[in-house]
Amino acid sequence: MKFSGMKLLKQADELNIVAFMNLMVILVPFLLITAVFSEMTILELNLPKPGNPDDPQNQVKLQLELVLRPGSFDVRDGNVGLIKSFKRSDGATNWNEFSNFLLDIKHRFPQEENITLLIEPSIDYKTLIAVMDHVRSADTVSGLSVVTEPLFPNVSIGDAAPLAATVGK
Repeated sequence: MKFSGMKLLKQADELNIVAFMNLMVILVPFLLITAVFSEMTILELNLPKPGNPDDPQNQVKLQLELVLRPGSFDVRDGNVGLIKSFKRSDGATNWNEFSNFLLDIKHRFPQEENITLLIEPSIDYKTLIAVMDHVRSADTVSGLSVVTEPLFPNVSIGDAAPLAATVGK
């Protein structure tokens, strides 16, 4: 009787992991090689800090805003309103005129480092990145060399008000 129970026990089959090991031998080096070539650029954005509106330093300060619309870039002061509008046609922008104007503002307010980009939903990502690059620094000619001048490195992003709501202001 003891022998009949032993016949029912079967030996476990071996696990075949050769195919899985072949996959790992190919996949791991491929992932390691491609990880070296992929880079991610991170642009730090600083949101505006809440302040006391009764503080005299906050009352007479430039609040530079750039409203990105499909047909124009509007440079505004949050306190005063529209300063200048740069027209765009078919997505083309006169970057030299735009950079020169921002340089003029920077020379008038050298301590200012903040700018707020107000973006309409129809603005594409490529345009947004190009504007951020031109707002943060500008290339100027000094003697025989080209010098990169910092403009407004602290960039904040927000949604632009609809055009019909800003016409009355």
